[in-house]
Amino acid sequence: MTPVSYRQGQSGTPKQKFLFGCHAGSEKDASRALLLVESIRTFAGEYSNLPFLLMLPAGQDQLTEEQQAQINRLEVSLHSFELDPAAAKFPFAGKVVASAAAESLSEGNASQLVWMDNGTLVVNPLDDLVLYPAFRLGYRPVDHLLIGSPYEKPIDLFWSYIFEFCGVSEEDVYPMVTSTDQVKMRPYINAGMLVVRPEDNLLQRWRDTFMAIYQDRQMLDFYQMNQLYEIFIHQAVLAGCIMTGYQQQEIFELPHLVNYALHMHNQYPAYLQPSAMNQLVSLRYESFFSKSGWPNILQVEHPLKKWLEERIDYLSAL
Repeated sequence: MTPVSYRQGQSGTPKQKFLFGCHAGSEKDASRALLLVESIRTFAGEYSNLPFLLMLPAGQDQLTEEQQAQINRLEVSLHSFELDPAAAKFPFAGKVVASAAAESLSEGNASQLVWMDNGTLVVNPLDDLVLYPAFRLGYRPVDHLLIGSPYEKPIDLFWSYIFEFCGVSEEDVYPMVTSTDQVKMRPYINAGMLVVRPEDNLLQRWRDTFMAIYQDRQMLDFYQMNQLYEIFIHQAVLAGCIMTGYQQQEIFELPHLVNYALHMHNQYPAYLQPSAMNQLVSLRYESFFSKSGWPNILQVEHPLKKWLEERIDYLSAL
């Protein structure tokens, strides 16, 4: 069984109201988020001027005067959300809670919310992110298997517990393939790029399920067994919520040029590697631009090249 092609049987690009959103839990996160907004405003074509929700934990006061000026210049909509102090210390819990708050704000105001990690850049128009009427969710699989569940092997205790807690049945499970190493696995979704319909309340269900499980006794035992369970429990819970919330035919796998892991470029199979950065739709960069030889890893052409060169000191420090 192969992922549904979101172009299959569709024609044209439906005009829908987008909202973009991401989470910033620190001053550095905010710098990355504002660079993301700037890239959208520059390269996203007809989507470049759409609203952007920047979600900050209530009481966060780390924004600088320069960042406040950028927020005004880029017309970013700044919103705060409540985050339990214990959750604030847990890996990625803030992102989970922020996404739910952004989804709640989007409901009734947009036909779809594009939720992205703050270490993302958009480098082309976003037609590939539009949800056609038959679909409720656009996603990318995780980059590597790590704690994921190989599809053709028996399910392990961790995923068995996730499935039981989320109410996943055997009929809900279907195969997908990791982005870089191309491993066939049970559903395991990258939480850094989600295209949702706000009225479905997926992100709010994700938050509620995550908050109910992440500190329970069984999960704490798993964290002792493998720290990666603690780091990636948020994505495992997301997969469970997606499997119980949608039929497979209601979701589509976004093209691999969306949310491309630029810092893992050499780990992709050759047939999936673009010949130039300009071919990507959006990318995640992490430490890529701090490498002195980054222009030699993947060709980049103007105007993107000039835009990156003008910001390279800033990018390399993020």
